[in-house]
Amino acid sequence: MTSSSSPSQDTQSFAQNHPDGLRADALMEEDVAWSHEIDGERDGDQFDRSERAALRRVAGLSTELEDVTEVEYRQLRLERVVLVGVWTSGTATDSENSLTELAALAETAGALVLDGVIQRRDKPDAATYIGSGKANELRDIVLETGADTVICDGELSPGQLIHLEDVVKVKVIDRTALILDIFAQHAKSREGKAQVALAQMQYMLPRLRGWGQSLSRQMGGGKGGGLATRGPGETKIETDRRRIREKMAKMRREIADMKVGREIKRQERRRNKVPSVAIAGYTNAGKSSLLNRLTGAGVLVQNELFATLDPTVRRAETPGGRIYTLADTVGFVRHLPHHLVEAFRSTMEEVGDSDLILHVVDGSHPAPEEQLAAVREVVRDVGANKVPEIVVINKADAADPLVLQRLMRNEKRSIAVSARTGQGIAELLALIDVELPHPSVEIEVLVPYTLGRLVARAHSEGEVISEEHTPEGTLLKLRVHEELAAELQAYVPVPAV
Repeated sequence: MTSSSSPSQDTQSFAQNHPDGLRADALMEEDVAWSHEIDGERDGDQFDRSERAALRRVAGLSTELEDVTEVEYRQLRLERVVLVGVWTSGTATDSENSLTELAALAETAGALVLDGVIQRRDKPDAATYIGSGKANELRDIVLETGADTVICDGELSPGQLIHLEDVVKVKVIDRTALILDIFAQHAKSREGKAQVALAQMQYMLPRLRGWGQSLSRQMGGGKGGGLATRGPGETKIETDRRRIREKMAKMRREIADMKVGREIKRQERRRNKVPSVAIAGYTNAGKSSLLNRLTGAGVLVQNELFATLDPTVRRAETPGGRIYTLADTVGFVRHLPHHLVEAFRSTMEEVGDSDLILHVVDGSHPAPEEQLAAVREVVRDVGANKVPEIVVINKADAADPLVLQRLMRNEKRSIAVSARTGQGIAELLALIDVELPHPSVEIEVLVPYTLGRLVARAHSEGEVISEEHTPEGTLLKLRVHEELAAELQAYVPVPAV
């Protein structure tokens, strides 16, 4: 008769027969071993251990319009979008160019553009932006293409956003939200991130929505407090709005504090009478490439919209030896959201405080005149419309010669260059030297050799016409500002009798 071993004996023999590294796996294998007598009587399908341990989605718990994974895994899977535009004025080509630009913005944000449609209307529909009938047609396009997002070429009101989403059953965003998303991706500096965050909060504040318990009210406070609770109280969405306003106020204070540092630098440049040149222009017109070509700044250059947001200021020198600063500013775009204009106002002040604006336009663009008009509109908004301007037609090597001729005929103060090949850069530097404000006082002085610092200041702050080394000192003929002229007045040579 064979005696059965006890459980403790089984465990002991198992431990002896299995090395430490395999003990846990073997225990689990033994634990889930399938037997016909036990598992054959179970109801339903049985899963392997790995399947039972895996995460499985529970249907009906998603809070997105479609599937939350399509939003959360954006880095792994591009959003698939359909573009919608409303043609209210201008030509059909103008509306197509606007939608083409929207497609470029969507691709910059990391989306895959599947289709684009334009509707001719006198004005956008107040409820669904494109009208109820066209909204249903758009729903069919979304189903046909498998899109998960609709992007509208305009700024939607909160009501239009909700109603259009109710019809198409996928996420709907507008041009403003798309640009804000691009800015959020590309902002690198502390100030740039704060400016973008402020603009996003300004945009989202009127568009907050509440679902379920978000609409419940907190207990109201009666006149005497305690158990009174006579007031209706504050809903959750009102609490969220109040907190956002508090964050916006804090963000404005932080941006104002950051502005002080840049203002101090500007005051120092003004005190030293250093002229400043600002590079402004449409996004992707080649502003950073031009800055690199003129100063060797090494700023990021990429063929996409809003590749660089943070302003860059570099020291430059004219062919005549005059020192000036060159500032690269944020790019502009048609219908630039006013939230961004307001948030980036402190950055755009570099344009208003400059002595000369290099207005860069893409000569190879299908509609460069529209780019010029869009940039000048923003320049007027920041109060820089009185600053002298040179129109720099970039990408001349890739532009149509007829377009270049038309632009240079219409823009009297213009020059064609190519930041990539260097074409026209020497002529541009000479033109900057001519257009920069010149010192007002012309003077001839004989500076002793012991005062070399004055000679250095004359070269850095003034415009030296001629220089001669004599036994008595350095004889300079130059143009300088009034303050330096007063210091040099003591060294004006006395004419011989």
